[in-house]
Parts: sequence; structure tokens; C-alpha cells
Amino acid sequence: MPLSGKIALVTGASRGIGAATAIELAKRGAHVVITARTQGGLEETDDAIRKSGGTATLLPLDLAQGDKLEHIGPTLYERFGRLDILVANAGSLGVLSPVQDIQPDDWTEALAVNVTANWRLIRSTARLLLAAEAGRAVFVTSRIVLHPTAYWGTYGATKAALHHLIQCWAGETATSTLRINLADPGPVATALRRGGFPGEDQSKLPHPTDIAPGIADMCGPAETRHGELVRVSPIPL
Repeated sequence: MPLSGKIALVTGASRGIGAATAIELAKRGAHVVITARTQGGLEETDDAIRKSGGTATLLPLDLAQGDKLEHIGPTLYERFGRLDILVANAGSLGVLSPVQDIQPDDWTEALAVNVTANWRLIRSTARLLLAAEAGRAVFVTSRIVLHPTAYWGTYGATKAALHHLIQCWAGETATSTLRINLADPGPVATALRRGGFPGEDQSKLPHPTDIAPGIADMCGPAETRHGELVRVSPIPL
């Protein structure tokens, strides 16, 4: 139980990679605070965590409602007195379209979830993570930031902004014990992926449970990488 006694916060934990990662962290001993918009999805993740012998606290929250994120850090401190791990997994695909046809509402939503929410999470939890003996922060992103792709302007631009933001934060914390990295899961059988590739046969893709162990490893006390984009897919490049 390498994460015994640790407190972990996982966003987008109602399904997909977020849920699988929360379950994996709980199996390794962490008490997991899981957040997402859907109460029902969180309850399903909680059931799976408890079946595996782990424990969780549910925190229903829409990350697009930015003001509420400012209270997460203080709330965790009041409840647990600490935060050791942050896995920022929640993301928005937006709408695939030519750049000139991107609609303001679609752009605003993707920016709010993919960038602004993560910035607010950092503001709210950074002091707790820096105070932890081995604080770890992992932000789930996509290698598309390195390969701009037609019609993926909204998703790619917001993920690129996240990538830059996190690497700046990593540079600012290089002399601390906090390790901050970006996780690239590659193609995975998720609802978000289905939205971008509706005709794809997802049975041929890795499942979120194939990805979760790699992300959980990045949260462990043995992690030494910092400010890196880490490939966590079982499929080689």
C-alpha cells in the first residue's frame, strides 16, 4: 500500500480515465476525493472503490463554475488537514470545426474546463501540495499539442495552453519536493474519444483501466520526473 495515509483529489472521476485512476489510487491505499458533474457517476466510482477495499469522499462539482474551485483547498484542509496528490483529468472536447467556425460558447466552455479550472485548482491546492512530504500533481493532456491537427483547434489550443501553464508551474517549483507532470494517455476507449472519432472501433483501443496504473505510478513517492509530458499508454509511439 504505497499510498497509505495519502489524500488524493481526482477530477472527472465519474467515468473513463478519471474513474479508473481514482480506483487505482484507492487500491494503493490513498483516500480519494472524487469530483465530477454527475452524482450518479461518482456514486458508481465510489461503489467500485469500496468493492476494492478503498475509501472515497464524493464532491459533485461542475469545473466550469470557477468560483467554487477556490474553496476546494480550504475544504480539504478543514476535512483532512492535507492534500498529497492532485490528478486533474477532467476535460472538454469542444466541437470539432474549422477555426473560423468555432462558436463563442463552445470555445468558452472548453477554455473554462481545460485551462481556467486547472489554474483555479492550482491556486486552491498549491500550498497543500507544497507542504506535503511528497506532493504529486498530474494533469491529463494530449500529444495533439505537439501536432496541430485540422478541425481540432478548440481542443488543441486549450490543451496547449494547459501544457504551457503546467510547465511554467513546474519551473517555479523545481527546488521543492513537489513533482508536477503531464500525462499523455494516447488513444483510449472513452466517451471523449468517441466524440472526436464517432466511427472508430473502440474495442481495439486500450481501456481506461490500462491507463490508470501509469498515472498512479506518477503519483507515487518514487516519482522523480518534473515538468515532463509522460506517455502512459501501453501502445508504443
